Amino acid sequence: MRHIDQLACMSWQKAIEELRRRERLAEEMGGEEPVSRQRGRGKLTVRERVAFLADPGSFHEIGKIAGKASYGADEELAGFMPSNSVMGRARLDGRPTVILADDFTVRGGAADASIWQKMVQAIKMAAEYRMPLVQMIDGTGGGGSVKMLEKDPRTYIPETPGWNEIVHGLTQVPFVSLALGPCAGMGAGRVAASHFSVMVKELSQVFVAGPPVAIALGENVAKEELGGWKIQGQNGTVDNVVDTEADAFIAARKFLSYLPPSVHHLPERIQPADDPKRKEESLLSIVPDDGRTPYKPRRIVEAVVDKGSFFEMGSYWGRGIVTGLARIDGHAVGIMAGDPFFLDGAWTADVCDKVTRHIDLCSTFHLPVIHFVDCPGFAVGVKAETAGVTRAGVRAMTAVYQATVPVCSVVIRKAYGLAGSAMMNQSRTKWRYCWPSGDWGSLPMAGGIEAAFRKELSEAEDPEALKAQLYRKFDAIRSPFRTAESFFAEEIIDPRETRPLLVDFMQHAQRVLEAGETRTGFRP
Repeated sequence: MRHIDQLACMSWQKAIEELRRRERLAEEMGGEEPVSRQRGRGKLTVRERVAFLADPGSFHEIGKIAGKASYGADEELAGFMPSNSVMGRARLDGRPTVILADDFTVRGGAADASIWQKMVQAIKMAAEYRMPLVQMIDGTGGGGSVKMLEKDPRTYIPETPGWNEIVHGLTQVPFVSLALGPCAGMGAGRVAASHFSVMVKELSQVFVAGPPVAIALGENVAKEELGGWKIQGQNGTVDNVVDTEADAFIAARKFLSYLPPSVHHLPERIQPADDPKRKEESLLSIVPDDGRTPYKPRRIVEAVVDKGSFFEMGSYWGRGIVTGLARIDGHAVGIMAGDPFFLDGAWTADVCDKVTRHIDLCSTFHLPVIHFVDCPGFAVGVKAETAGVTRAGVRAMTAVYQATVPVCSVVIRKAYGLAGSAMMNQSRTKWRYCWPSGDWGSLPMAGGIEAAFRKELSEAEDPEALKAQLYRKFDAIRSPFRTAESFFAEEIIDPRETRPLLVDFMQHAQRVLEAGETRTGFRP
């Protein structure tokens, strides 16, 4: 019997050797010369990227020997070019994750040269088995080059296989996209179709079509001028910009550390190493008492969240508001904070888009939101209106009101007009704290007094004295304590109490968080 088993094993030995040979050919990627060019550009190969990103030894590749084969007269394998898409399961910091990575050494990562089922399989696996998806994108679009028409002399009506899976997957699991080279067409689309995206300075570009197409249309531009990080980081196409590929891998891990593996889970709490009752004396002096001088909102955020936990997203765009993720007493939380260094924190169209995107991220993955409010209203003027601030502003307000997670507002300074009112859904419980520096109303006092008392000032014997008297009067009226007397400001707090109170908020927020898919209605 043992002899029969040995014969059976030996009968498959040739097939196993052939499998191993094909696997070795796949590991050669596009071949010695293309791999050398890839490294010459300062880029890692696709397999090096997977090795650096995944926990050591955790990557299980799927479809490794898929590719284009040629056979001789004896029907034996004569040549093999692997697919330029590497996919499989891995662990990132111990968490199961699906990885999908482009291989630029095989026809420049062109999607028409890949086996598109690998991408679709990766997305389906992530969504169905509730694992995040990390894409390392380094390739061109799905249309291929005009030269392909010589081999297949016909055109086709465009179709994007897998886009339905992408749309569905975004409602289910975290999508992270790392742009690690020129990303055009479908590659650019995959970068944008994610919850978190990263570009590497001077290494990656993102554009609908590359320079040759732009040149044909009359724009003589290079890759970096067309879709480099200074463009795509500042317009919000990508969330973060980093210096190296290694930094991109770190950013992916960091982002995923705050999120649950899918919408069907709640974010995991980690054991905190920070005192929940910590009170920072610095909070007493961060906000200037003149009501006008800007301050650094990140100092406030970093003082009240768990030490070292703030992870900023979108620092290059929509700069009137700071957004990111953090932890408070070990719980993951979304952060928004008005930044008075940029138009005094006014909500421009891009700030509104940034608010909408961040609120949606937090609602989708069940992260409570803490909003450090300093907003003088929507941006005013021709430039703001030309950029569409009205529509973008109403969409941002709608997103805030549609949020399905608890929101706690800490009013640091200004809260004026429609934008100032969008600190939370104020038809629900107002879990809100106000600093003594709070300054609010339907419109700012500055300029409003002159407009309202124009006649009196023009007729006064001493207009400057009257104006000073009016300012003293209305300064007293706008005292936050007057607002609190009518319970329009629920609690005015010592700024040093902010962290302990936010720890308390997070503990209560856990009582109402529910896992599951979110449903968002129409937005104007």
